[in-house]
Amino acid sequence: MERLLAISPIDGRYKNKTNELSKICSEFGLISYRVKVEIKYLIMLSEHAQIGVRLFSKEENFLLKELQNLTLEDANIVKELEETGYKEILATRHDVKSVEYFIKNKLKNSSLSDVSEWVHFGLTSEDINNISYALMIRDSLESVILPFIENIMNEISIFSKENRFISILARTHGQPASPTTFGKEFKVYLSRLQRQFEIIKKNQILVKLNGATGNYNAHYSAYPNVNWLKFSKDFVEVLNKNNFLKLELNSFTTQIEPQDSFIEIFDALRRVNTILIDFSQDLWRYISDGWLTQKIIIGEVGSSTMPHKVNPIDFENAEGNLSIANSMFTFFSQKLPISRLQRDLSNSTVQRNFGVAFSHCLISYKSLLKGLSKIAINYKKVSDELEKHPEVLTEAIQTVLRREGVKAPYEQLKKLSRGTGEIRLIDLHLFIDSLEISVNIKRELKCFLPSSYIGLAEHLTNLN
Repeated sequence: MERLLAISPIDGRYKNKTNELSKICSEFGLISYRVKVEIKYLIMLSEHAQIGVRLFSKEENFLLKELQNLTLEDANIVKELEETGYKEILATRHDVKSVEYFIKNKLKNSSLSDVSEWVHFGLTSEDINNISYALMIRDSLESVILPFIENIMNEISIFSKENRFISILARTHGQPASPTTFGKEFKVYLSRLQRQFEIIKKNQILVKLNGATGNYNAHYSAYPNVNWLKFSKDFVEVLNKNNFLKLELNSFTTQIEPQDSFIEIFDALRRVNTILIDFSQDLWRYISDGWLTQKIIIGEVGSSTMPHKVNPIDFENAEGNLSIANSMFTFFSQKLPISRLQRDLSNSTVQRNFGVAFSHCLISYKSLLKGLSKIAINYKKVSDELEKHPEVLTEAIQTVLRREGVKAPYEQLKKLSRGTGEIRLIDLHLFIDSLEISVNIKRELKCFLPSSYIGLAEHLTNLN
């Protein structure tokens, strides 16, 4: 499709930034997962001794394996079956039934024609759909989303370690506060992200394979002696090979799997994104204050009228896309766990937007990585800003004076420094000289400097 005609910016302006997700989260991706689940289910039926499907030959298993490698041409046939009909098959107006008919049509001229009626045996469309979406979410996370989050964490970690010595003025309530280091401040974000990253990795994605209302009605009516619960668990385990995010059977569902486990993942991703919004806004402020600079890209324009501009567009783009993704994750969390009685269809169109939310995440993660690759510290600006605010040392001075038993040191320093305009280092030294304390304590107090008053910041940066 011509991307200039696309309504969604994901398929238009940002199309080249979301390629990694296109075959996973697109309509093609969803059809592919449905075909895969149907075929794996058929194979497993054939391998169960109590179910009346014959065993397949090596050649037949190979044919079924190849059929799972869906092509665009195949996917278009499925869409034709749904919308207009294909050959002698009339339009189904049902997306999952179209997949069933597609597979049967592929088998009819093969040695597997005799087992075609076992395709979709005992299942409802939601058995196929919920597992397909679970696979879509898992593949999106494992192959795209989590690796990009990990790349961001790696970049933050490198910057943190390399700049663990670089003192900066802290700001609480936007006002000068006790100094910290770039390394430690980046380590805070790294630690927060690592926690959410591990939470996502440990999540299990619940799925169902239990028929029209969750009771194995059709399965049991045909084969009452088969342990269908064990069959379903075994089927889910087949889908778990070589994956660290695991699917798990939910035995207690209506027609739909309630999708609480989807929501747990979306909520964790939303927390990741919220942390990254916080991070992006801080970097924006550091750039605005001139503490961080950005590498110049030849040919790039910052403003249509102001030639000097080098805008923090990567962090602004990240913030915007992260916010869109989070609004969608919030909506998913509110909508998907609710369904009237045994099911209503209102979740169906919502699920089709999982890829949209993931795409906005991916766009933002790429923007963040690009922005991080362009920043550098303006050491002089950072140092000058620290030296302009020796009043931050009043905390250290009053604390040591408390230790020494001096009366009301906080109140004395408050009178000297709070709201009185610019305080110079010499003003603090004169105050220290006026105190009735030993020469050694005066010397200790005068050794404090804004650049070295960083407490355990360097040590904290080095902690795992």
